[in-house]
Amino acid sequence: MIALIQDLNIEEKIANAPDSNYEIGVFIGSMIPFVVFVILAYLMYYYNKKNNQSL
Repeated sequence: MIALIQDLNIEEKIANAPDSNYEIGVFIGSMIPFVVFVILAYLMYYYNKKNNQSL
């Protein structure tokens, strides 16, 4: 919900970056929500698969 409210312009941040390390940080920061989502989806899949096998 908060991510939808925030107006993030990655291209603008990279254009105003003081050095290349900042660009790497912006890239990693933008990928973190997707990685968390994938991990959460996998854990839900694994949990449900484990429960269905026991039935």
